[in-house]
Amino acid sequence: MTTSEKGAKILIIDDEPQIRKLLKVTLQAHRYDTFEAADGADGIIQASMSHPDLIVLDLGLPDMSGMEVLVRVREWSSVPVIVLTAKDREADKIAALDGGADDYVTKPFGMGELVARIRVALRHVAGSAHEPVLRFGPLMIDLAQRNVELGGERVKLTPTEYDLLKALAANAGKVMTQRQLLQQVWGNHYGETEQHYLRVYVGHLRKKLEADTTRPAYILTEPGIGYRFAAQDGSND
Repeated sequence: MTTSEKGAKILIIDDEPQIRKLLKVTLQAHRYDTFEAADGADGIIQASMSHPDLIVLDLGLPDMSGMEVLVRVREWSSVPVIVLTAKDREADKIAALDGGADDYVTKPFGMGELVARIRVALRHVAGSAHEPVLRFGPLMIDLAQRNVELGGERVKLTPTEYDLLKALAANAGKVMTQRQLLQQVWGNHYGETEQHYLRVYVGHLRKKLEADTTRPAYILTEPGIGYRFAAQDGSND
């Protein structure tokens, strides 16, 4: 655990006492400080007053939807938010990510997976000071020079390939929906009807970066949702 993660404050917004207790015990065992809210209204108040380093947010709350909580928090805060969603609600996952969530974990979930997602989200915030060079093992991306190297060798990318790689790598460990990537790389007027663009260009990047395109190490597919750039340290994915 890095210095930036030690003692990180995590707000748990969930109406199920058993889940709150499980999360509290597990996260405190990993040296996180936790506090809780049993409904959306209290969660918003605690988020504004206590300034957590990360929020774990259940989408199914008794007084308002988790999506409404997310929208309200995003009006004034960029704190990482990991949402808890029902396993079969793919549309909820996409809506939450498009609405500003950083990641999601499906119920029922394993605590090991959730803790790994939390570590990645906290590291992403700690390292998001617009560093000019991003490094992921043998892969180096120089943002100032728009230069990409793999194992010390220059990788030739088209402007669109580079922009897509930059969007993914700058959000390493975070799920990016197809819509988010399309709008960041191609423009706000691109949406669901242009999803084939992403498949084609992700395929191009994998051919240039991955040792085995059938088992990618960098650009991971989130089926039906989008893509995640692996953090490359083995503590997630």
